[in-house]
Amino acid sequence: MNTLRLLIVDDDPRMRESCSLVLDGLRITMPWLPDEYALKVLFAGTAEEAKGIIEAGPVDLLLLDQRLPGMQGTDLLAYIVEKELDLQTVMITGNASLDTALNATRNGASEILAKPFTPEELRLSVTKAARFLILQRIAAKLDEERKKTRFEFISVLSHELKSPLAAVTGYLDMLRNRTLGDDLVAYDSCVERSLLRLEGMRRLIIDMLDLTRIESGIKVRTMAVHNLADIAADMIDGVRAQAAKRGITISPDLPDVAVKVDRVELEIVLNNLLTNAIKYNKEGGAVALTGQRIGHALKIQCRDTGIGMSPEETEKLFKEFTRIRNENTKHILGNGLGLSIVKKIVALYDGEVSVESRQGEGSVFTVILPGIIT
Repeated sequence: MNTLRLLIVDDDPRMRESCSLVLDGLRITMPWLPDEYALKVLFAGTAEEAKGIIEAGPVDLLLLDQRLPGMQGTDLLAYIVEKELDLQTVMITGNASLDTALNATRNGASEILAKPFTPEELRLSVTKAARFLILQRIAAKLDEERKKTRFEFISVLSHELKSPLAAVTGYLDMLRNRTLGDDLVAYDSCVERSLLRLEGMRRLIIDMLDLTRIESGIKVRTMAVHNLADIAADMIDGVRAQAAKRGITISPDLPDVAVKVDRVELEIVLNNLLTNAIKYNKEGGAVALTGQRIGHALKIQCRDTGIGMSPEETEKLFKEFTRIRNENTKHILGNGLGLSIVKKIVALYDGEVSVESRQGEGSVFTVILPGIIT
């Protein structure tokens, strides 16, 4: 259980004691948060004493009387605001006028509690202030995580773009300086490698846009009924030339069923499964794309005879910018976004994606999309 430190500031010891008794055992909860918060009560008879306790910290909540000997409650509030301290204040006042309330809230009080108040009113005011504090801290944490994630994303992206840009620049320098002589045929490989690198950059940009649209929720989804076998045939035709260059055969076996999907989303899923199965396959290998109807759910499997992966490698496979790096994959280009996009699309259908693999024997990717078969 989490603890919030509540400081009661009042020059009347009976008021401090009675407030403490009312708040004893109070638990702060919110329906959508699993955590529960208890209060640890501290006391101060003057604003000066309270200031010392706050400076020694930490203090999360302040139950503060306006009228105090010496430094007043609003003066302590002004100090808290000036120092930008992370706490919430419930101001107790015997003069609950509009001016008093405005002055207190202007100086940072989140709640105004007018004397005399009931035990239930006290518990309600402290609970509201505590919940506001908790939500503020959650929001600040999420904002910090967002900034960190954005920085990490940009860092990885910069790294992914830097390498192909450097390669293309190097090849262009060779052409400009005629490093290989004046025979243009000698530079054919430089051109081919440059085009390959540029295609990788283009693919990265497309994948990034797909990922961003999915995560932001701005992608317009067009759900319609399509023939599964037709979509699969189109995707296989798109990668057949790539497979043929390495002597890889593709064997489809999908049921001739109608599925209600966003066609582009299903195409992205199938295309990523197929291109990965070809990219990480062995020369002269095979790829099998199969489908199975399970009630109204569709089970798709893409099996290859490729280099396979270790259990440690499969655990991190669906994370963004994750690529398997070892002696067998160091020559394979990729941006590590394809499978993370597959996972996010499958999640839109409340589905599942998984992989089984053995090093040197190949991999089997399984996608289950519930309720799409009409």
